[in-house]
Amino acid sequence: MRDTHEIDFSDELLAWYDRNAREMPWRISPADRSSGMRPDPYRVWLSEIMLQQTTVAAVRDYFLRFTSRWPTVESLAAAPDEQVMGEWAGLGYYARARNLLKCARVVVESHDGCFPDSHDELLNLPGIGPYTAAAIAAIAFDRPETVLDGNVERVMARLYDIHDPLPGSKPQLKQRAAALTPAVRPGDYAQAVMDLGATVCTPRSPACGICPMRTRCRSHAAGTQADLPRKTPKKPKPTRYGHVYITQTADGAMLLERRPDKGLLGGMLGWPGSEWSDAPSDTAPFAADWRVLPGEVRHTFTHFHLILQVWATSLPPCAAPEDMILLDKHAFRPSDLPTVMRKAFDLWRNQ
Repeated sequence: MRDTHEIDFSDELLAWYDRNAREMPWRISPADRSSGMRPDPYRVWLSEIMLQQTTVAAVRDYFLRFTSRWPTVESLAAAPDEQVMGEWAGLGYYARARNLLKCARVVVESHDGCFPDSHDELLNLPGIGPYTAAAIAAIAFDRPETVLDGNVERVMARLYDIHDPLPGSKPQLKQRAAALTPAVRPGDYAQAVMDLGATVCTPRSPACGICPMRTRCRSHAAGTQADLPRKTPKKPKPTRYGHVYITQTADGAMLLERRPDKGLLGGMLGWPGSEWSDAPSDTAPFAADWRVLPGEVRHTFTHFHLILQVWATSLPPCAAPEDMILLDKHAFRPSDLPTVMRKAFDLWRNQ
């Protein structure tokens, strides 16, 4: 049973959300929802996958392009892998794109194109973890699930003045968030808490003066809100090194390879290259007149920084190795490459 404090909190926050909800291309406004409109589960799912480890500002244009090109889960499931991976380039975390396709195909093949509406069933789909399942169940289907992203963690830590550092404090923050989640309008409520964290209870310089919850906020009363949430210090990212080899034939075709399905950039097109390590071998993929290009490519992944040396050569069309992919100049699109490979191409092209 939720106490009066918890009920009042959700009512007040929903009233604030009704006046201040952010407009997003995947969202149904509170007014539209109250008039009977319901969110499209496909668009909710797609936005949640894109938003993992990525900002709303970065996702917006990608979402609009995806939904213009593939407006339904059926059209996405039928799309060629390389086209989807190409549209995803720049969003990073490419395992998400691979799982995006897997999930769309499972929904079409096993669920008749309809996303399941419960947290547990959603968890069985590829690429959907506990947070994403809760978000889809709440936002798309109005299930009273507890949605805990970075914004909600910050709001809970400040609201209850919790000083235990993340990630260890996640269970405590989720317990607090669950106690506040209402049975009525849980989808709007989930978005309301996230909006509060994104626009008012921000990581730096929270706007406490306009916060609808400031009279309830324990950290505001204690003057500790700017210090929360605390986080366990991260270890510095290591730096790895590698070599990539770019080949163009005399008629303008480019020589590429498809990376293994597992691992970073799995299944994507890229330039042949070395392993990424402290001391990678600079052994070329085949014998040719290779020249090393001035400059280097720098890129940062989740767990490490990468510095690549770029090598270049040219070949007659008939000399291209058969175990690689030769794309003619009309079929090759730099935009289909993952970002780090496109950076290498840009370095080569500029020289």
